[in-house]
Amino acid sequence: MPRKGSVLREFPILVIVALAVSLLIKTFLVQFFYIPSGSMENTLQIQDRVAVNKVPFISGSINRGDVVVFRDPANWLPEPFEGTDNKVIAKIKDGLVAVGILPNPAKQYLVKRVIGVAGDQVVCCSNGKLTINGKETNEPYIFAGNKPSDLDFNVTVPEGKIWVMGDHRGSSADSRYHQDDVNNGFVPVDKVTGRVYAIIWPFKNVSFVPSQNPIK
Repeated sequence: MPRKGSVLREFPILVIVALAVSLLIKTFLVQFFYIPSGSMENTLQIQDRVAVNKVPFISGSINRGDVVVFRDPANWLPEPFEGTDNKVIAKIKDGLVAVGILPNPAKQYLVKRVIGVAGDQVVCCSNGKLTINGKETNEPYIFAGNKPSDLDFNVTVPEGKIWVMGDHRGSSADSRYHQDDVNNGFVPVDKVTGRVYAIIWPFKNVSFVPSQNPIK
């Protein structure tokens, strides 16, 4: 039976190893995020915690219908609000987020669905329909009562970019509303962190999040 002193000496080593493993997982495999807004309802709810698979995006594999997390490409988000947490507590939280123990609060990230990939012509809304490469889309994930878009657009996705939209079309400031930025509303592929593959909390919402290609 190990001595008490031996256990106490080994405990810091075990903590360091656990943190190192967590950091490796976060860097190369899975990262966790908190959903702060309703732009992806009803697929994702406010305060959901989601797991993001980073593996496919190391090789740059992004498909239509993927729900992706990406870094703010061109000041889409307002300046983050500084919370009222004690500074020491805030630093501890930041550290736990950095090593992947706590979900990232998504201050610098957004989550949307990929509607167009390189070469796609995405058009809305002739006869109230959104089309991709001339084909009408089927989007069962759109928030009930929403149109495909309240804003008309006609774009062709350039190489190395994607066109993204929220499932709650009436409550999502996505590619449609940033066509005057430096990327013309497109998101550079190198800004993508990974694909949302599961809701892990709260328990009542736990489920896989499938990719749903809007055209077959």
